[in-house]
Amino acid sequence: MNRTLLFTAILAAFTAAVHIFVGTPEIQKPLLQSALPQEVSLLLYTCWHLVSVTLSLSAAAFFVSARANLAGSSRNMVKFVSYMWLCFGFVFVAVALIHSGVLMLLKLPQWILLLPVGVLGLWGCSNQALHLTSR
Repeated sequence: MNRTLLFTAILAAFTAAVHIFVGTPEIQKPLLQSALPQEVSLLLYTCWHLVSVTLSLSAAAFFVSARANLAGSSRNMVKFVSYMWLCFGFVFVAVALIHSGVLMLLKLPQWILLLPVGVLGLWGCSNQALHLTSR
């Protein structure tokens, strides 16, 4: 069992749950009641749920990989999903800094959970982590 990837999976599942159960009600009402054309608000709402699916499935991928030997395709899947989480986090940082400044990083704190999952996932499939978890 790769403990680093197990912890990564738990953190990813927690993040997915927060997104789904805390974020959805916070976003749903204002978005669907906005003055945007209905096609636009429904498209954005659908994208919200696409992110829910992506976060949930990637948490499952980390769980499966935590139990695997991390050879070949398993290792590549962990790297891919980890880079995806890192990119998601960097998008939040970039949007906040470009459009509003440093203070917006506190108003858009999603990067605080996204970046650690990506880093932990990469560390979990590194040789150093593999040697630590095989003891």
